[in-house]
Amino acid sequence: MTNKVVVLGSLNVDTTLHIDQMPKPGETISAKSKTNSAGGKGANQAVAAARSGADTSFIGRVGEDSNGQFMIDALKHDGINTDHVDIDKVNGTGSAVILLDNQGQNSIMVYGGANQAMKPEMIVDSESLIDNADILISEFETPQDVTYEAFKLAKEHGVTTILNPAPASKILDGLLDVTDLIVPNETESATLTGIEAVDTDSMDQNAAKFAEMGIDNLIITVGDRGAYYHTPSGSGFVPAFKVKAKDTTAAGDTFIGAFSSQVKKDLSNVEEALVYAQKASSITVRRLGALPSIPTAEEIAAEYK
Repeated sequence: MTNKVVVLGSLNVDTTLHIDQMPKPGETISAKSKTNSAGGKGANQAVAAARSGADTSFIGRVGEDSNGQFMIDALKHDGINTDHVDIDKVNGTGSAVILLDNQGQNSIMVYGGANQAMKPEMIVDSESLIDNADILISEFETPQDVTYEAFKLAKEHGVTTILNPAPASKILDGLLDVTDLIVPNETESATLTGIEAVDTDSMDQNAAKFAEMGIDNLIITVGDRGAYYHTPSGSGFVPAFKVKAKDTTAAGDTFIGAFSSQVKKDLSNVEEALVYAQKASSITVRRLGALPSIPTAEEIAAEYK
């Protein structure tokens, strides 16, 4: 069975500056090199889903500029349906500047542009697309009120909704009521619950806090350590595959996109889907860039026979 995945999210052109170490406040440093690539959390997640075999569509917005066409072409290159990517005649296409050091760690600054100009009324035109989906994913690089409208429609049509609250910010009232699964990293989880996620006990406490907030299904990604999951039927920790990272830029997005390609609508195979997602992201971190680093299902199968 092939999952039909719709991603509502951001489209950014990423500029990566390769540096020896992160600058200190007030310090001027030289970049060793510069690369440009297609990115944005939404684009990364959609490409990861598509490359793992999901029938993938995108809801988003770009500027009426060359970067916008570049992003649409990048999605189409992976067979992603872009019929619901709007053209914004006022705001430019989103962009990000990424500082990447020798250890593979990064700092990212994002300009929202057209991504942040999306309006809830846009979603009406995407109802049939959402109706036909198995999974709908969204993050916080686009306005939460747009996600809320989309998730409400999804729930009316029996579609499973996955929320990646990144970058972390206060969650819009009502949004968790129409969210089936929330997937923060450990920093985002702590920001939202006020509880540091450092071990299984504290992650259990995070799960309890999210349950109080109205969401029973949780995955916390913990970088190179792995991922914690909690559902009403059980909880556990799936360790990451140990690799030497070159660039962690799209690791979390690869994880979510790959996961969405494998998970069942009722989330009954969460642990199995998590293992697959860990395999995908372990390949991503060994490559440079966002979209260029995301593996295909064939590459994942070859790597982990």
